Formats: sequence, C-alpha cells, structure tokens
Amino acid sequence: MDGIRIPKEIADAEGVPDDLDSAVLGPYRFPSPTRRRASALIYVLGGLLAALGALAGLASGLWAVSAGFLVLAYLHDRAAWPLVIEQEQALSSAAARVPFPVGNASAALGFSGLRSRPVWNVILYSATEPPDRRALVRFDAATGTQVDQTYIEDLDPPA
Repeated sequence: MDGIRIPKEIADAEGVPDDLDSAVLGPYRFPSPTRRRASALIYVLGGLLAALGALAGLASGLWAVSAGFLVLAYLHDRAAWPLVIEQEQALSSAAARVPFPVGNASAALGFSGLRSRPVWNVILYSATEPPDRRALVRFDAATGTQVDQTYIEDLDPPA
C-alpha cells in the first residue's frame, strides 16, 4: 500500500508539484476526528464572548447566539472519536476475515450516526485475474471491532 507512484522523470517532465508527489510526502495519514475538540473549544470561546456581550447590555439576542455556540461545542466534543485502528490495520484485519486470497483492497473512512462514529469500510477483491470474488468488511474505528457480518459475493466473468 504505497500509494500512487509517478516516476521522477515523468513528474519532472510534466511539472508535477512536490506537494502532489507521494514519494516526497510519504504515506497519507487520515487526520484523527479528535481534532474536532479544537473546534469545540473555539465554539465555547465564542459562546462565552456572546454571553459577556449580553451581560454588558448589548443585544439580548446574544443569549441565543451564546446558547447556539455552546450546543455546537457540545456536539463537536461528543463527535471527537479517537481512531484506535488505522487504515493498514483495517486492511490486514479485513484480509484475515475473508476465505480467499486477497489481491486489490481499498479502505475508506466513513462516519455513522448522530455522533459521527468513524467506521472503516474495506473492500477486498480476490487475487485471481480478473477477480472472481469481492468482499466488504466494516470496522468500528473507535474500538477496532467488526461492525457487521462480512459481505462476500461472486463476480460475474466479463463478457
């Protein structure tokens, strides 16, 4: 799982900027949802400033603004799940749960429910050429446990 690689001579010839060259940046890490706590802190500060403005005799509607900011702060804080398993762990765990040798695989992080719980959705294809089976395995990224049963289906051969 090394990502997309562009040969250096092609990248130089096409003028690919360094920030798009995966060889320069290294492997991609999905940012942790715990970053939402920073947003929650900003909303708390905004709510407190609005409350201070209301106490200072500014518009009375600032109480509603303050309450809105504090509700947003609470929601952001409650949705700040830590990622217990990363993409590589989700891919290897999913490969161990299917009854066929794995060829290509892909993992995507989705969010489920009101509190945006992170879920890895891993799609695996058999190692045959062309693939004759595929599977979907889902993991709760906050606990590392499998969410649903593994879904496996046979693929029709190309016509």
